[in-house]
Amino acid sequence: MTRLFQLRPVVSMLGLFAILALGPAAWLHAGEISASERQNIIDRTDSLSRLHSLLVLHEGEPVVEYVRQGPGLSAPANLKSLSKTVLSALAGIAIERGYVDGPNQPLVDLLGSRVPDGIAPEVRNITFGHALSLQAGLRKTSGRHYGTWVQSDDWVAHALTRPMVAEPGGRMIYSTGSTHLAGAALVEASGQSLLALARAWLGEPLNIRIPDWMQDPQGIHFGGNEMRLSPRALARIGETYRLGGVIDGKRVIPEAWIEASWTPRGRSPWSGDRYGYGWFITELAGTRSYHGRGYGGQALFVIPEAGLTIVVISDPSPPSNGSYFSRIKRVVARIVEAAVSP
Repeated sequence: MTRLFQLRPVVSMLGLFAILALGPAAWLHAGEISASERQNIIDRTDSLSRLHSLLVLHEGEPVVEYVRQGPGLSAPANLKSLSKTVLSALAGIAIERGYVDGPNQPLVDLLGSRVPDGIAPEVRNITFGHALSLQAGLRKTSGRHYGTWVQSDDWVAHALTRPMVAEPGGRMIYSTGSTHLAGAALVEASGQSLLALARAWLGEPLNIRIPDWMQDPQGIHFGGNEMRLSPRALARIGETYRLGGVIDGKRVIPEAWIEASWTPRGRSPWSGDRYGYGWFITELAGTRSYHGRGYGGQALFVIPEAGLTIVVISDPSPPSNGSYFSRIKRVVARIVEAAVSP
């Protein structure tokens, strides 16, 4: 077990002794959050059985760097479906750069020759934005249908030929096949791989490492799953969103896209949280919060009103259940309470 803690540059000896008295775990804003609150956060974090690490930035400064197990804060971790949040950033940049007309562009127009014969007429009404907001209306490829999908010879064709079970733009249907279609559309529109786009549009300007990740049988990188980023890299992306798309004086993500991504469109049938373009929207401790999440307990929270960016990395291996993520949200709510308390 490894525990890291970071202190601010100037801390009185009395304050330092008080911090160390809490134990070797991380601390939040000594002097702004009481010792009992800090201990409560640490205890709550330790109650997350699958937890690998917790990274908390307040106003851009790392105030919690806690590693219990796993690869640490600087090594890549499997994001699982948190990849959908990263894919959304690429989508917004692609629109800004003119590769995609906008969220309302029909998905089949972008996919071109990748669209198979025999699709349902309603498929032509699915937009790029519908795919990103998980409102394509196609039967899901996740859950019990996931194995059949990823074992198919053509993931794009398989996803597009699923039966229509809702109107495009209607209810949220959690399906990684939808975001993979959005990823494939970006590949067709730009003529570049998702890996190349991610490295050029996020990796270079944010100075983060983006390793290669899984591809489908046609060589398209998994659009919405299996990306691998370190907690520190995720925090850089989160900070970019918190700051309106500009970081270190550089515009990385269009501000209008952040607003669009954080606009509720559908609602999760499991958590009740609203969903935009790759981001869940909810309230924690009475404060508007935005997050991406992945199987097993991978999470990126951005809470602008509290000045917080929070990364949680957990064991991604099965089994896992929804109650674990609810516990993560309760820990994050405690951090928000501590950050906004006078």
